[in-house]
Amino acid sequence: MSIFSMPKVTTRRKAVNMASGLVSPLVLDTTHGSVLYLEDVSVSFDGFKALNNLSLDISEGELRCIIGPNGAGKTTMMDVITGKTRPDSGTVFFGQHIDLLGLNEQQIANAGIGRKFQKPTVFEALTVFENLELAMSSNKSVWASLFYKLSGEQQDQIDEVLALIRLGELRHQLAGILSHGQKQWLEIGMLLMQNPRVLLVDEPVAGMTSEETERTAELLVSLAGAHSVIVVEHDMAFVRSIAKKVTVLHQGSVLAEGTMDEIQANPKVIEVYLGE
Repeated sequence: MSIFSMPKVTTRRKAVNMASGLVSPLVLDTTHGSVLYLEDVSVSFDGFKALNNLSLDISEGELRCIIGPNGAGKTTMMDVITGKTRPDSGTVFFGQHIDLLGLNEQQIANAGIGRKFQKPTVFEALTVFENLELAMSSNKSVWASLFYKLSGEQQDQIDEVLALIRLGELRHQLAGILSHGQKQWLEIGMLLMQNPRVLLVDEPVAGMTSEETERTAELLVSLAGAHSVIVVEHDMAFVRSIAKKVTVLHQGSVLAEGTMDEIQANPKVIEVYLGE
């Protein structure tokens, strides 16, 4: 049975109860293969329809690239998924039973959805290691976190993330003097410390050197499988280097979906986006 034909009334009620604490803590169920899906989501701002019956299905462990012209709805889509914007209509589910529309931004983050904005937001007065340590201790104050003694398991997790983002040799470097690309990798590392199932990454290679862009591609590809990664990007060469499946948004809806070759050969996509 298609996930879009599931009995929404039953699953929605269960999710709302879970969000309010009346049932057991949120448990992600991806037995149908989808980790995240939006169905018929619409959002209007002062009469402008930013999203127009948008439906999107992201598989467990998938790396998906989202492209489209300015105003296509890419940012609004991410705002809806993370709870920053409430849609006028539609449904948004994380796995089978977690109704994201019943959760606030912090609850969504705690459930396992992390978002990285275009501009890196790291603690520049702290070292690379301290930034990762602080991200792990998200429920503590900054002051308390810096004096919290890490367990061996937590230390191992930081070491693993440092190796993954290739900043191990800079662990004692202040984040403020890192290059732009290194700050981007550090912020991705900070999200990874919270063990997200889904990562939303907004224009990760904007302003990067060619070498940093190549390393970012390697990093995002390496994350797929253990995480589902959704990348919004305008750099078509970068998208081609990482994406197996690309979704094109236009006027708040899905215009086309497929491989990069299929997308670049699509007349409608060429007309509204690639021909610019």
